[in-house]
Amino acid sequence: MSKLQRILCMVLSAILLLAWMPASLAEDGATTEPEVEVTFPDELIVGHPTITNGDFFTEMFGNNTADIDVRALIHGYNLVNWDQNQGTYVFDPSVVRSVTASFDNEGDHRFNLVLADNLYYSDGTHITAWDYAFSLLLMMSPEIEEIGGKIYRAEHILGYDDYIAARRKIMAGEELGPDDVDFLSGVRVIDDYQIEFRLDAKYLPNFFEIGLLMTVPYPISVLAPGCKVVSGYEDETGMVGIKIVNADGSDTPIYTAELLKKTILDPETGYNTFPSVVSGPYVIKSWDGVTGHFEINPYFKGAWMQNNLPGQDGSFVPNEYLERARKHGKIVTDTDADGIEATYNDEPVELVLPTIEKIAFTVADNDTMMDELAAGNLHLVNKITYDETVQEGFALRGEGTVSAQNYLRIGMSFVTFDFESPKVNDIGVRQAIAWCMNRDELTAKYCGNNGQVMDGYFGLEQWEYQIVEGRIGAPVNFLADIDEIGTEITEEQQEEYDRKRSLHNMYYSNDEEKELLELEWEKLRKRWKDEEKGYTLLKHYNVNLDNANALLNTYGWTLNKDGTAYTGAEGEVRCKMINGEIVPLELSMMYPKGNHMAEFMQEEGMFADNLAKVGIKIEFVPEPMESLLRSYYREAPRTTDMIYLATNFHVIVDPSITYSMDNTVGHKVWNNTYSDDEALWEAAVNMRKTEPGDYYEYVSKWMTFQERYNIVLPAIPVYSNVYWDFWIPELQNYNIVNNVTWSQAILAAYFGLPEEEEEPAAEEEPAADGSMSFDD
Repeated sequence: MSKLQRILCMVLSAILLLAWMPASLAEDGATTEPEVEVTFPDELIVGHPTITNGDFFTEMFGNNTADIDVRALIHGYNLVNWDQNQGTYVFDPSVVRSVTASFDNEGDHRFNLVLADNLYYSDGTHITAWDYAFSLLLMMSPEIEEIGGKIYRAEHILGYDDYIAARRKIMAGEELGPDDVDFLSGVRVIDDYQIEFRLDAKYLPNFFEIGLLMTVPYPISVLAPGCKVVSGYEDETGMVGIKIVNADGSDTPIYTAELLKKTILDPETGYNTFPSVVSGPYVIKSWDGVTGHFEINPYFKGAWMQNNLPGQDGSFVPNEYLERARKHGKIVTDTDADGIEATYNDEPVELVLPTIEKIAFTVADNDTMMDELAAGNLHLVNKITYDETVQEGFALRGEGTVSAQNYLRIGMSFVTFDFESPKVNDIGVRQAIAWCMNRDELTAKYCGNNGQVMDGYFGLEQWEYQIVEGRIGAPVNFLADIDEIGTEITEEQQEEYDRKRSLHNMYYSNDEEKELLELEWEKLRKRWKDEEKGYTLLKHYNVNLDNANALLNTYGWTLNKDGTAYTGAEGEVRCKMINGEIVPLELSMMYPKGNHMAEFMQEEGMFADNLAKVGIKIEFVPEPMESLLRSYYREAPRTTDMIYLATNFHVIVDPSITYSMDNTVGHKVWNNTYSDDEALWEAAVNMRKTEPGDYYEYVSKWMTFQERYNIVLPAIPVYSNVYWDFWIPELQNYNIVNNVTWSQAILAAYFGLPEEEEEPAAEEEPAADGSMSFDD
């Protein structure tokens, strides 16, 4: 045996010896544990502080924030998507292949949409233009109202008022006259994959115009079996639009309130709680009143998410989360049925596929959720606000047990009033109550450094607020002079150039123009807040009992219960003679059962005892969240003068609906306070009537609305906050910051081992204690 052979044998023997060496021995003789195979959860368990109500269909029957998250998980293929790069709504290119827009002679805005031919429901049936037409007709149906829902107000669609009036006549058993129109004239289905919308000129301009066309497909075979949608043009029938008819051509209507009550609200099978055929990334398998279980929809082709994942400069660039998703086989190119790849802005449309097979979504108690997360009973907790819980999460993060991200809330908490109660109908009473609430201390106690007191109808994430506070730059953009293009200018180019130049303080062609535009934006910001002069547009209500007493005296709350003059003695309650009856200021406030904020309000110097000092008595009424929301949304009678709760706004915030003075049937129900302030409503309508893209004009009108809101106080804003999400390290590629909900962010996520040590960057670095800090 040669020397080389002997050396090789010795090496081989050593390798074999190490291979058979007991696991307790190592090179230095120290003990070591055998490698343990890493296992991942079979089901991702997501916890949320708010319990689901089971309204998983639409907001027509309730709008609990947890239910909203479920809807995003199971419903998909909306015609319109929020583009976080541009801060506006755009047509989703995975759903809408092309758009032709034009104005007709009456000024109505016409949109012709060509749809993708590769959309399917979870049962494998095709989604076509007829499904979108049905969804519109269903959402606005007076039959929905008859079974306790809130119908979709679609005044922006041409012919809406006439169609709804005719539907109401039919439901009442009345015969239609020659002028009645039993079809929706503003929508036409041209073929299976082409649909046309016409927006009524009376509703234009509208700042969020594209957003008005948001529509999710719902299956007529499940919701209205035996029915179909028909569409016509100006032919011998005289029908120009769409309507629902019996599929077999019979005359006795199948589409009735009774049918919808069965298909939507049946406690065992109703689509509102158990939507059996859906279009989103997951399908619901069960829900027991607390926990819902979901599995991947095998027919879901993927979600277009480039718009939710901008690069550092706001433009789309290869993003670390998309790149990780691509590495794990979660990215596919959208391809039509004929094999042609879809494109958007000359780039392939790429879709994200979910890979976490099963998800459970349940309620998680603030007081115990971090223990549950550490024990592995929860894997992700979402939208955490309560400071004690957040601090416990920081401790776990410090131990390496969890990962975390924070993000600003596009909503707020508030105390809302019932204007039908004579005790709080006076503007002076509402302002006096606001002067008794120690909002600064309440926010600090509940949110720690993660919250900020709000003085208007907005949250920290609202882009309007961010602009006027100077937290994001004004949307001032360069626009080259059209004469410098160097080629022949088309009519379309000239129209687009003229449109942009008509927008207020938006586009500049040289440095001098840029300076002037920036000066105008700075003037607008100083109208909001001028720190040098100590001026703010909105009044900051905090404890001032002198102001409260003066207001109550001015508005006539100057009696005792026996009719004698109120003196302010301890225990006295202010009263007022209203319609010949002495009405005491004995108020009641409903709040979510178990909510710590209500506990804080009853502590010394916070709220309740301040009210007592000015002659107002208050009772705190705990209520389960489900019944509280029923009361708030007017689905059950109001039993208290006030309700404390929190909300998250839609990206389209249209207070002209929330504070509408329109008493038409089906409209007032959206005004949850029954606010009766004409000036507030007019300010809201004026805000809405802004040319799309005219940010300066819109923000200016937004400020006017906020100024009136701050005076009228249909609700007392309390705080907006930073949300925190915490999750186990095995959940990789979860990025809530650039998504609206966890149920969107989860699509790009997967179970796996950490690929790098650093955590995802938050919007702002936390302070030493992990909390967010604010300049104001």
